[in-house]
Amino acid sequence: MGIGAISERIADIPAIHRKDPYGTRTMATTSSGRPLIILIGPTAGGKTDLSVRLAHDLPGGGECISADSMQVYEGMDIGTATPTLAERGGVPHHLVSIVPPDRPFTLDDWLAAAEDTIEQIRGRGRWPIVVGGTNLYVQALLFGLLDAPPPDPQLRTLLASMDPAGLRAALEDCDSDAAAKIHPNDIRRTIRAVEFARSTGRRLSEAQVQWHQACRPDARILGLDWPVEAINARINARVAAMMRDGLLEEVTRLHVEGLLGPQAAAGVGYAQLIEHLTGGCRLDEAVEQIKIRTRRLGKQQRTWLRKFRVLPHLTWIRPAEQDSYPVAMQAIMDS
Repeated sequence: MGIGAISERIADIPAIHRKDPYGTRTMATTSSGRPLIILIGPTAGGKTDLSVRLAHDLPGGGECISADSMQVYEGMDIGTATPTLAERGGVPHHLVSIVPPDRPFTLDDWLAAAEDTIEQIRGRGRWPIVVGGTNLYVQALLFGLLDAPPPDPQLRTLLASMDPAGLRAALEDCDSDAAAKIHPNDIRRTIRAVEFARSTGRRLSEAQVQWHQACRPDARILGLDWPVEAINARINARVAAMMRDGLLEEVTRLHVEGLLGPQAAAGVGYAQLIEHLTGGCRLDEAVEQIKIRTRRLGKQQRTWLRKFRVLPHLTWIRPAEQDSYPVAMQAIMDS
């Protein structure tokens, strides 16, 4: 079937409704409110190119929404692989370069902005296309936010002051299921699980299971599934290209001018080059660490993506074996 015929059938997808995570409004996917396209896959996997092609060819056009926790920062374009104007191909891109890099930006911040942007795009009769980079953002968009109490700074400070063995024992005592999933060295997640249990009297692992029971029905999910060897080669090539394009100069400027807050400075590529700039390692060592950390990020993303395999309206595409574009268009039409 040709792309023109596919486009005509896409326009006939029936309307569906869902409540947003806060239960405050209903979003309708009608002819003036398209289904939500979500594109997921590992870093360096070709999501940007595919999203732009879809945005150009879907009837009425589409607009892209970045779901990347680092692309929100201004002036960090090279290291975060923020699409250039040429790569965007005239397609509007949202939630990129919107926050100074010395400010924190939370999951709550992104989700609220994303939901508003989706409504605005639908109001223009266009297709919202979310391009995944941070899988936790995608998860929150699909399932909403976990109903958790606000942070307790005093409790967090107390837990952070505990020795690792004592903190681990506290986790095993209050939530053994969470302890089985959280690595002993992952102090941040350990503190979160213990804080949740002490603040609510409930186990975080149990609350997360309940949270995942209902996925938003308006989403059409496309997943790019790469063989490990192929995606690792693409990651190494991307890091080399970033260095040629001026990543060192970008990090140097941000670091020297004191523009990077803790959250931005911890980003892959930035942390390693800052270590080099402060005398902690040679440049070639920093670049190799960027490759290693990015490959590790890709592995973590693949682990997250396994959680999405059971979702409805999800199509896996193997770019190493097939042209992603016609498969993606067909999947949108068939759903």
